[in-house]
Amino acid sequence: MEWADAVELHARADQGERWHEVALTLGLRDTERAEAALAAGHRRTARDWYLAAAACYRFGQVPLLDSDRAKTLLYQRLIDAFGRAGALHDPPVEYVSIPWGGGLLRAWLLRPPTLHAPPPTVIVVGGFDGWREEYYSGAVYLLERGVAVLLADAPGQGETRLFEGLTLGPDFTTAFAALVSWIRDDDRLADRVGIWGNSMGGFLAAAAAIADDRIQACCVNGGTTTPIEFPARYPRMVDKAQLLLGAADAEQAMNTLGKLHLDAAALARLTCPLLVLHGTPDQVFLVENARTLYAGAASRDKTWREWADGDHCLYNHSMEKHTLVADWFADRLGARADP
Repeated sequence: MEWADAVELHARADQGERWHEVALTLGLRDTERAEAALAAGHRRTARDWYLAAAACYRFGQVPLLDSDRAKTLLYQRLIDAFGRAGALHDPPVEYVSIPWGGGLLRAWLLRPPTLHAPPPTVIVVGGFDGWREEYYSGAVYLLERGVAVLLADAPGQGETRLFEGLTLGPDFTTAFAALVSWIRDDDRLADRVGIWGNSMGGFLAAAAAIADDRIQACCVNGGTTTPIEFPARYPRMVDKAQLLLGAADAEQAMNTLGKLHLDAAALARLTCPLLVLHGTPDQVFLVENARTLYAGAASRDKTWREWADGDHCLYNHSMEKHTLVADWFADRLGARADP
């Protein structure tokens, strides 16, 4: 969120106003600013305010139940605001729907400015409660290096769950295979594909790279070999796992989640270039499990980076993280940005 919006949201919620209603008000205000800037011919400013509005709507809907109409209305505003911002990109951001599992995987395709050759693409995915739009800030770094980005809501995440009803099951790697196939079938994009997973998404990214040798580079940021470790330590997060997995109750969610694990045999099949990033004090996914993932991977080209003060997904080292990841993917996927 834009800093002043975040401060105001917390202050007004602390005074007793409802979180999602305040967020809606802030988002509408930012949307008005975007429209005023656009009317004045200030397209870049309008884009930034639309992005700020989208962030307000995104944070506003987080605590609401999926069954709450207010959540879906806020989320629809999020999609609209982000889409309006994307329309002001060069080239415009594209709203993508990819058939899978009887529904549609929803994503945004961001392409770098016109290049002499089709660019490689990195699929970016979040975690337990991930919303693809929150990774836009990292996507910009990839675009600047001549790499296209597919910001995706995987099964159980974001719009793919809320509006398509698709949840994470044992076949989830086939969903990522569908994303890879879609990219490779687009003549505007090269057939060089990477994947960048954050938090629980780090587990998903590694599993997808193990299952699909068309994925040529994998970054695991704040990930794990054992996703159940987080809700096992923090039971209040079990409801997030339940939504992700489409489980009937908490017990089923934990049983299903416990079956998601990358053991030594699986990691031995992780052979593409690998970048693993983690913060030492991370209490969402412990650094020991990230080290196990890195050590067990059979990749001949693998890099480990650890921050002694790094919080989960290294949000307190944002620029350092983003430049490192973007340069790494550009090098591994052979990106060439125009001068």
